Amino acid sequence: MFQNDLLKGKTIIVTGGGTGLGKAMATRCAQLGAQLVLTSRDLGHLEPTAEEMRKQGADVLTVPCDVRQPESVEAMVAKAIERFGKLDGLVNNAAGNFLCPSEKLSYNGFNSIVQIVLYGAFNCTTTVGRQFIKQGTGGTILSICTTYAWTGSAYVLPSAVAKSGVLIMTRSLAVEWARHKIRLNAIAPGPFPTEGAWSRLAPPGMGEEMIAKKIPAGRFGRHDELANLAAYLLADGSGYITGECVTIDGGEWLMGGEFNEYTKHDPTAVAQMMEMMRPKK
Repeated sequence: MFQNDLLKGKTIIVTGGGTGLGKAMATRCAQLGAQLVLTSRDLGHLEPTAEEMRKQGADVLTVPCDVRQPESVEAMVAKAIERFGKLDGLVNNAAGNFLCPSEKLSYNGFNSIVQIVLYGAFNCTTTVGRQFIKQGTGGTILSICTTYAWTGSAYVLPSAVAKSGVLIMTRSLAVEWARHKIRLNAIAPGPFPTEGAWSRLAPPGMGEEMIAKKIPAGRFGRHDELANLAAYLLADGSGYITGECVTIDGGEWLMGGEFNEYTKHDPTAVAQMMEMMRPKK
């Protein structure tokens, strides 16, 4: 689909880049010639992925980073500059989410998701943006959003609030930072099965076939489809696209908010199901 050297010479940071969709996007960027900086709070999530890429000839730096903490993000960016000399791209992929009836949602539960998703994206975007401005070379910032950022969705209030903030930040800065040759875009994925998110968001006993029936395309997304879209938006060939959010969901959002279906069932049963899905401390 792309020339093998499409991203050659570009240094790209991917937050949450060691697993799931972050890994898929980072791997594709590496295959297309990019130098990668993979970040996560847990270095153990990064090194196995980095080693896979290095065996294929990619230059990969792993840096533990808590995107909720500005000083941690600044230290990560400093290490990236020390190693590669410049930055060209950022993928805001680090996220968190869980299903919960909003009347049972605690302040800590709400705050934990908003801190990771919204504050984390803000910390990374502004820190990397300042580096782009300092370099004078411009750059590209891509944030992983969600379709319910504009529709809302039941049972994922913290994520909906945070992701909508990320989308508006993307569009606001696309205008403000255009003079610095900085592009900002977002991707809104539909269901792309990953081990982490699937365990928290797909109820037990609800088979993939049942969930797929809600999607007009009749199937889930493949990781390579999302990774190719991300690579395109990070590449110079998409230089006239900025402030945009590209949906890749097989038409799912046109059928209604992603988790609104649960409002049709008994609230007590739904609450019990969601409680069973919550990770145990």
